[in-house]
Amino acid sequence: MAEASILVDQDQFICLVCLDLLKDPVTVSCGHSFCKECINHHWNQEDQKGVYSCPQCRDTFTARPVLLRNTMLAEVVEKLKKKTEVQTASPDHCYARPGDVECDFCTGRKHKAVKCCLVCVTSFCEIHLKPHLEVPALKKHTLTEASEKLQQKICSEHNKLFEIYCRTDETCICYLCTMDKHKGHDTITASGERAEKQSELKEQQMKSHQRIQEKQKKVQELKQAVNTIKLSAQTAVEDSERIFTELISSMEKMRSEVKEMIRAQEEAELSRPERLLEELEQEIADLQRRVTELEQLSHTHDHIHFLQSFQSLCVSAGRQSPTGKRPDFHTSSITVHQHHFSDGMRKYFSDLKKRLEEFCEEEFNKIPAQVQSFLSEPQSRDRFLKYSCYLTLDPNTAHCYLILSKKNRAVRYSVREQWYSDHPERFDYWPQVLCEESVCGRCYWEVEWSGVSVSISVSYKNIRRKGRGDECRFGLINQSWSLQCSSSALCFYHNNIKTDLRVPAPSRIGVYLDHSAGTLSFYSVSDTMKLLHRVQTTFTQPLFAGFGPLLSTVKLCHPK
Repeated sequence: MAEASILVDQDQFICLVCLDLLKDPVTVSCGHSFCKECINHHWNQEDQKGVYSCPQCRDTFTARPVLLRNTMLAEVVEKLKKKTEVQTASPDHCYARPGDVECDFCTGRKHKAVKCCLVCVTSFCEIHLKPHLEVPALKKHTLTEASEKLQQKICSEHNKLFEIYCRTDETCICYLCTMDKHKGHDTITASGERAEKQSELKEQQMKSHQRIQEKQKKVQELKQAVNTIKLSAQTAVEDSERIFTELISSMEKMRSEVKEMIRAQEEAELSRPERLLEELEQEIADLQRRVTELEQLSHTHDHIHFLQSFQSLCVSAGRQSPTGKRPDFHTSSITVHQHHFSDGMRKYFSDLKKRLEEFCEEEFNKIPAQVQSFLSEPQSRDRFLKYSCYLTLDPNTAHCYLILSKKNRAVRYSVREQWYSDHPERFDYWPQVLCEESVCGRCYWEVEWSGVSVSISVSYKNIRRKGRGDECRFGLINQSWSLQCSSSALCFYHNNIKTDLRVPAPSRIGVYLDHSAGTLSFYSVSDTMKLLHRVQTTFTQPLFAGFGPLLSTVKLCHPK
């Protein structure tokens, strides 16, 4: 029975320093027992402090206690070893590894700490933590997760736990600091300050979340801008490839046609000399035949045959040419005009090549500026708004069926004629109006419209104002560019050339002008900027915004 009792209570004979059965047990004055070697090693580490403590209850001694061997406990442990051969070696996973917090009580190979006591200012492994879970006095201590930063929570001057927050110096202090360096300061318990800071923390969290959302939105906008630039660049490359391919094909076709033209002219010019050449060669053959006949006749001995043949040969030669087709002619009378194709055509095509090269060089030099202008064009509405300009309508240009607002920022069509004084700049037939301010450099403005239809335009100032001709209407001459909006269609006019845009007309439209780059762009304004149409040209004069409402209202918007 005694042996059974020993087996049941064997944990009482384990040294809480080495976690093994007591070896050469000694008892401290507080009543706790340890291995003699373990407690001496523990106190050797505390020699510099001048204060010695019990590893189990943390009771302190100003003088190093004298250790006495516990004979009875040694005998009991010896019997326990013989009866049970208990081995208390811990598994490898319980030992501290690099980066783990070590148990302050373990000697030799340290175990991994699982908790820290803020009162004892000590880290404990699972075994050394048991007193804090079982002893009533130790249960009141505050336990936290094991942390290497435990010393940061201890006052280096008083070796006490930080429990108070000094608002004056904005730092954590111990209770002794309130009576020393921080005496008279505005202090509060750490928990109380934490409660107030917690609300600030939540506010900061909300602000951080909002900033994250804003940044994420910007990221999406940038990604969209990047994709738009890539897509537009790819489209431009494909268009340029197609256009150059068509241009090369056109040049090849022209080369083939010029070659055929030269060959046809060559054939026409060669027909007469080749025909004359054939006739001359035939006549030469006939003459050679006559020479042969005459030679033969000259050697005949038959006088009668000579006279008869000679007569016939002479009569035949005098009556017609040897070919029988045309009278004989002198070679000196044959003339053929020699056309030197190579010299004339070489000079012509050399001049043409030079003119084409000069034209291509002049036009190609404009491409980098156009590409740069496109790439530098804003992609988000916030960036467009940086170039906002404040425009007002010019009453002196308004048609008599148009009514302007008090601040000249809106215009509407009226079925009744208004009384306006005569002015040389007033449109007298088309219901149109121009703005007072010119737009140069980089400018951006937005308009809203409602009604039947409206033209949103830019124009040179010298556009004609009097009469019903096309030269007075926005978009029908080369001096103005006009976006025509209606409930059923959206199109663009310049120099009386119409471009159907095949998208619904938005109620709010943004206009972006880069005068020096020759870029004019129209956008649908919403959460995102959607390009409706872009013009690439060369502006030679300052431009003025203009509007042509028909049974409609248009207003210039304030940037938001």
